[in-house]
Amino acid sequence: MQAVKMYTTAVCPYCVQAKRILLSKGVDHIEEIRVDSQPQERVKMMEMTGRRTVPQIFIGQTHVGGCDDLMALDSQGGLLALLNGD
Repeated sequence: MQAVKMYTTAVCPYCVQAKRILLSKGVDHIEEIRVDSQPQERVKMMEMTGRRTVPQIFIGQTHVGGCDDLMALDSQGGLLALLNGD
């Protein structure tokens, strides 16, 4: 399974929802980067994604986007394939 990295904050319901979706798909580890406690990481996230909102989710080297993007990918049947590196 591909590595999953997620930029989050402490009080983000969309981050919680995205984590639930990923865990339900068999992801056993999510590397969380807290941009509220590490402001330099928010700058890095914004440079990589062009977005300032959280969550910002990466599966392997692919930037999935936020929670809505993750849900859309899942509803189109692409999430498991991306997680499995297919």
